[in-house]
Amino acid sequence: MKTALVLSAFLLASAPALAQQRFVIERDIPGASKMTPDQLRAAAQKSNAVLRDLGPEIQWVQSYVAGDKIYCVYNAPSEQWIRQHAEKSGFPANRITPVAAVIDPTTAAPAR
Repeated sequence: MKTALVLSAFLLASAPALAQQRFVIERDIPGASKMTPDQLRAAAQKSNAVLRDLGPEIQWVQSYVAGDKIYCVYNAPSEQWIRQHAEKSGFPANRITPVAAVIDPTTAAPAR
């Protein structure tokens, strides 16, 4: 039994990390922009609790509250991880889109 536990721990520690993909999640939440700081804090606490349970493979980067939607940015190995988080947290995931590229003002600089 002890040998099996040591072997399992070794295999887990030496397994390659799952490749991460960045996703934008669109959540339809009527009245989202009218949520109070306490309501936003409670939502963040719920999300963090589910993320702790799911483990380090999925990471919440940040979210934007706009109108009746919340747009969230997550890193995860697959869309399935995002769906699992949504199901366990009770938050909708109406649209999940993999990020193809990131641009910002520095993107306009000439290539070197």
